[in-house]
Amino acid sequence: MSKQLTKAEEQFMQVLWSLEEASVKEIIAQLPNPKPAYNTVSTIIRILETKNFVSHKPQGRGYIYYPLIKRTDYTNQSLHKLVDGYFEGSFKSMVSFFVKKNDVDIHELESIMKEIEKSKHIKS
Repeated sequence: MSKQLTKAEEQFMQVLWSLEEASVKEIIAQLPNPKPAYNTVSTIIRILETKNFVSHKPQGRGYIYYPLIKRTDYTNQSLHKLVDGYFEGSFKSMVSFFVKKNDVDIHELESIMKEIEKSKHIKS
């Protein structure tokens, strides 16, 4: 999975990841105002199908769409692309950048370190 999503595609994927499955009308209901047209959403969902992010199953006269890609897998891939593209592959450089530019406080850093330690224990 190396395809990137457009902003609109990602917005629809966020809805599908949250709902787990949905019709076009259910997707539209979750989107902020102004709501996109039904045909617009339907077209973008079909594009997501061609990119193998989404599939569907028939229900009544329409379809129910569901994600083929887990949110965590896409997030991980996107994060790696960000780190590779802007921080020369260094997570340390990325964290350092965010600490310097976004005034990350010591409590947030401690929380991040606890999460890293937890994940180390889970992997071992």
